[in-house]
Amino acid sequence: MLITFIIMSNLLIKRLQNELTDLTNNPVSNCSAGPKNSDLTQWQATIFGPEDTPYFGGVFELDIKFPNEYPFKPPKVYFTTPIYHCNINRQGGICLDILKDNWSPALNISKLLLSICSLLAEPNPNDPLVPEIAELLKKNKDVHDANAREYTLQHANGNFNTFED
Repeated sequence: MLITFIIMSNLLIKRLQNELTDLTNNPVSNCSAGPKNSDLTQWQATIFGPEDTPYFGGVFELDIKFPNEYPFKPPKVYFTTPIYHCNINRQGGICLDILKDNWSPALNISKLLLSICSLLAEPNPNDPLVPEIAELLKKNKDVHDANAREYTLQHANGNFNTFED
């Protein structure tokens, strides 16, 4: 049992080192990620809101925790920056198929970040974590987008926050 754990840990560290090298050599557009500290299993990511979305200009921070079984099990990914999105709840949990049933060891952190960016650009109101936001998106996209934009300006404006505490 201990030998299996050590082998899995070594595989995990090697895989994460390779993914970090890949991210450094081939950065993902509008995203960055890397270890928070010396623990390679705890990462922080930053996603810049995609153009032509109400999230544009926003800077969104995420926490990524890799389980010992990675890459055979998906990482745990949470937004730490509040966001108004039907597929992301108040706790930062993300409803994304590849973080659940459709995870594959062939996926990596770069592909995951791209998928999260795509989710920001194209929310899925048919599989929501926040049904009220999904309903508004379906019924009145303009009001939804105005709410998302205002929320982005209030919570994800990076160092350019124009709001007073």
